[in-house]
Amino acid sequence: MTTMTKQNHYLLLTPGPLTTTSTVKEAMLTDWCTWDQEYNGLVQQIRSELVALATAQAGDYTSVLMQGSGSFCVESVIGSVIPADGKLAVLVNGAYGARIAQMAGVLNVALTVLDFGETTQADAAQLEALLKQDEAITHVAVVHGETTTGMLNPIREIGEVAKRYGKTYIVDAMSTFGGIEMDVAELQIDFLISSSNKCIQGVPGFGFIIAKREELEKCNGRARSLSLDLFDQWDTMERQNGKWRFTSPTHVVHAFYQAMQELAAEGGIVKRQQRYENNHRLLVEGMERLGFRTLLPSELQSPIITSFYYPDSPAFSFDTFYQRIKQEGFVLYPGKITSAMTFRIGNIGDVHASDMERLLNAIERNRFWS
Repeated sequence: MTTMTKQNHYLLLTPGPLTTTSTVKEAMLTDWCTWDQEYNGLVQQIRSELVALATAQAGDYTSVLMQGSGSFCVESVIGSVIPADGKLAVLVNGAYGARIAQMAGVLNVALTVLDFGETTQADAAQLEALLKQDEAITHVAVVHGETTTGMLNPIREIGEVAKRYGKTYIVDAMSTFGGIEMDVAELQIDFLISSSNKCIQGVPGFGFIIAKREELEKCNGRARSLSLDLFDQWDTMERQNGKWRFTSPTHVVHAFYQAMQELAAEGGIVKRQQRYENNHRLLVEGMERLGFRTLLPSELQSPIITSFYYPDSPAFSFDTFYQRIKQEGFVLYPGKITSAMTFRIGNIGDVHASDMERLLNAIERNRFWS
């Protein structure tokens, strides 16, 4: 048998999975036992460090790791946190907010959707009007960084309204946690959801929930799924020192631990956010010089991923553009909205200013539609 190690031949400019460091990849080269005390201790360390990243009020919060993609974790929260007589309000302005609503429908959770369209920021005032009108609502959910467009939603203002009316507050921070500074306690978030393969720069395989301890403790017996029972997963990890209920992705966990150490070495979330913001600034300035226009105004834009309109030329083909830029060593992302022809470029992962400059040079060389 021949063993081959294939190095990355392109840079992923996507919102995750994303380009990881060689040392994160190398962390997956050893096999680990799920029952081993050393491994479970590592899980506990990760859980503790996640809470420390999330808030200065660590004693009030806990964390749970859950197998699967980020969507598994979102569904775990929706299916485990809302009681049978509860009702969820979801603020939607993209595919991932819509997915939360879809999950609630499949799980038979009572639901109201506030739909803002694809290019309008979620509005706390409209949420307040809804909560005044519908007292049956018990939970509010919103996506922080809606990667459908790159929109950043005002989670502080939404949280203030949710708490003014006594609602449990759920935030999908899949593509922002670890890359944008936040304190879940200050933001009054009860359940924050993210994933291993986003801004902490690990690889796909599990996600995590940062939960207010007193809110999570209320969830015993509420789950609509065995595998995605958030309370039981947490309770098992608490009682058995980091043990997962079912087989855990051991290689991915070690890669994530390595990625967390690299986040700390970079200077924490503050420094990582600065790098992402600089990547975004260089990208937008360079693309505008090349004649591209961003979908969103700058005040609504996250530093995570940026949507650009197609050039106004009948000669432009995204498939051709994509293949040419891939040959140059970069993978871009197609657009996801229905109201305009767009494509997206991510700014996160092991990506730096020099990479943005190389990308812009590659795009300039391949302007076949001009």
